[in-house]
Amino acid sequence: MASQGQPGQRRKVEPCRYKTGKTLGAGSYSVVKECLHIDTGQYYAAKVINKRLMAGREHMVFASPNCTTVAYGPIVHGGVRNEIAVLQRVSMGHRNILTLVDYFETTNNLYLVTDLALGGELFDRICRKGSYYESDAADLIRAILSAVAYLHDHGIVHRDLKPENLLFRTPEDNADLLIADFGLSRIMDEEQFHVLTTTCGTPGYMAPEIFKKSGHGKPVDIWAIGVITYFMLCGYTPFDRESNLEEMQAILRADYSFTPIKHWRDVSQTARDFIKACLTVDPALRMTAHTALQHPWINPPYDQAETLGSGQDLLPTVKKNFNARRTLHKAIDTVRAINKLRENGGLMMDGVMSVDPKPEHVNGSEVFEEHGQGQGYGHDAMDIDSRGNARGQTEQQIREQERRVKETVAGLWSRGVRRDQ
Repeated sequence: MASQGQPGQRRKVEPCRYKTGKTLGAGSYSVVKECLHIDTGQYYAAKVINKRLMAGREHMVFASPNCTTVAYGPIVHGGVRNEIAVLQRVSMGHRNILTLVDYFETTNNLYLVTDLALGGELFDRICRKGSYYESDAADLIRAILSAVAYLHDHGIVHRDLKPENLLFRTPEDNADLLIADFGLSRIMDEEQFHVLTTTCGTPGYMAPEIFKKSGHGKPVDIWAIGVITYFMLCGYTPFDRESNLEEMQAILRADYSFTPIKHWRDVSQTARDFIKACLTVDPALRMTAHTALQHPWINPPYDQAETLGSGQDLLPTVKKNFNARRTLHKAIDTVRAINKLRENGGLMMDGVMSVDPKPEHVNGSEVFEEHGQGQGYGHDAMDIDSRGNARGQTEQQIREQERRVKETVAGLWSRGVRRDQ
């Protein structure tokens, strides 16, 4: 671990001990790269944070720009400093929490070196399985809850629990599931239990109190686990709506249902009761992590441990619903990108409108290519149902939406070409 040093003490500059390799993922101001420790030959993951895209850069320590040297010292940016503080508090303490190995900075970047999780994201792993039962979902949620209980016991709220932040350590079937990405996490003293008021997180997984700005704390993680559980049992999330506003209104009322029936007939009432107990609007009445660990779906009686639900394989339904929405999201992202490019004048090539049709994400006025990060979540000016109606979609509905997307894309292309010829 890098030494923080004493105030006023000259910061130590040392040779860089890591060599970065292929990119594993990307976010708005950082990328995650595979890295090799030069001395030990051990592979890790390095979260590389671009200083120029961050606020609070004063007092940064600068060193050689080619990473031949690095400067160890205080890392100034509040969000990164907070993430390091969180990971320092819980690293090595629980098998289902990603471990911080090292951190340092160079001229251009900050580096957070963690365990290398090569087993893939939670839902991608589920979709690659040969079969998937309700008992499998309960086992995974139990592991998540155990880690969340550990976080909460150590005064930490994660605030961004979602399938994309749940990674398997290795590709093996018995690999540990790890909670990752503590960028929005906070350390909370008990007397400050409900003082967090920043609206943050991933909208579909955010608890009502976050939208209300009434103050929030550890219960927001239990709400997110309820959403994740629902998602894991059917392949779509409970509050999907046609617009962000409608989604927020549904969350504020906990307006969801276990429909269509054909997608839920093989899921037990105990599982539904667990979801309901997580998706309780009043955080004071919501289960705690330790209470959730004692729920009969998570901790069933001995004679029921192997008979959760109907015993039917849920994978065909879950995979079909998940893949249908992923395909549709990519098509919608393409249309959004084309719309944004047209608003900005498009790209001119030989007098004809030229648009790159690859999926891109729109964030405000910015358009950038997809590099493995989560779906863009901006205002959708198009009147297209991009996220279903919280009750799943029939094949006919999916085909109809795909047809509308294709027609819209074709229309945009044809109008663009005719206008510029």
